[in-house]
Amino acid sequence: MPKTFSPTKRLLIKGIIATCLLSVSRIGLAAPMAQIVAVRVWPSSTYTRITLESNVNLSYKRTFLSNPERIAIDIDNLNLNPTLKTISSKVLSRDPYIKSIRVLQRDPKTVRIMIELKQDVQPNIFTLAPVAEFKDRLVIDLYPSKPNSADDDPLLALLEEYKKGDLNKKQAEIKTPTNKKKNAPIIVMLDPGHGGEDPGAIGYKKTREKDIVLQIARRTYNLLKKEPQIKVYMTRNEDIFIPLKVRVAKARSLHADLFISIHADAFASRAVKGSSVFSLSTRGASSSAASYLAQTQNEADQIGGVSRSGDKYLDNTILDLVQKTTLSNGVLLGTAILNRMKGVNKLHKPSIEKAGFAVLKAPDIPSVLVETAFISNIGEEQKLKTVSFQNQVSKAIVDGIKDYLKKRKN
Repeated sequence: MPKTFSPTKRLLIKGIIATCLLSVSRIGLAAPMAQIVAVRVWPSSTYTRITLESNVNLSYKRTFLSNPERIAIDIDNLNLNPTLKTISSKVLSRDPYIKSIRVLQRDPKTVRIMIELKQDVQPNIFTLAPVAEFKDRLVIDLYPSKPNSADDDPLLALLEEYKKGDLNKKQAEIKTPTNKKKNAPIIVMLDPGHGGEDPGAIGYKKTREKDIVLQIARRTYNLLKKEPQIKVYMTRNEDIFIPLKVRVAKARSLHADLFISIHADAFASRAVKGSSVFSLSTRGASSSAASYLAQTQNEADQIGGVSRSGDKYLDNTILDLVQKTTLSNGVLLGTAILNRMKGVNKLHKPSIEKAGFAVLKAPDIPSVLVETAFISNIGEEQKLKTVSFQNQVSKAIVDGIKDYLKKRKN
């Protein structure tokens, strides 16, 4: 005769099983401790960025302390590990904002990061979700409380507008000069792509796009400085991250006549090579490769890291303002530079290409993006690192600008 269980015993066994299951479920377990996997400090004259990269999103609380001036950031559910301890050694003596960084375990589940300051700052602290090769990030941007009034670079003010979500409104108030004097200098804005937290494309031998294009832009800048009728600026002249729309805004704020973004991008296949020049398209890309490159470049803000307040800037407002003359002059400028580039390197395509690059969307400035070569191609990566090739590319850009000025439409 088979054994039977009484109803009371059945309920007791069910209760025991339920209790066991609860003890191993997500509810019954404590949240996993956060683990810091990388720390980075990016100093610049404009602002300094500290990045903590972790396996999970970090929860934090900040406090200002005096005598000396410090910022204390307490991070919950975190243990002090060897990676986080290295942050103290990453502070450079030339950093204009940070004197030192110390870390300590406040209690078994809280780590305090103590940032001692050299001057009053306005911190902007935010988290970023995983993107590309990056995991969760806690970003600490330190801006000066009192900008240098003698500085004629509007970058800091533009970054402040961007943080507050006011950039679009302020940019709409800029009026394009209509009665420019005949002998007034031509204002050129050079834009070395990427920077800071965003390395850009990385070659087989670990060459970083952000470094190469900054070197080429500086060489181009020095050549243009010698031209009596040209005034030249750069969106960045340091290893600093600048959001795409702030780059465009800087050009507009300085009433630039031309905007030239310099890159050395990558493609999925290492066989792809050659130089290219792109102008803005409002109707889709001219090729699948152009579409791919535009997509990777437009992801720069996610990789470099911007706080959510910057999202208030509306792309379509700028696109609605794009003028036909601006677009046609962009094509004219791009074609002139491409014709000079073919004497320096093999061209990827024989004519200018078009794509929806965010950095080309100034409504009143002819803008082009120069892909100097493919850093993903082993041969071109090596070429990009040489002074001779960088000088040749710089001269081609300058000669292309001068050719364009003879043909442009007013």
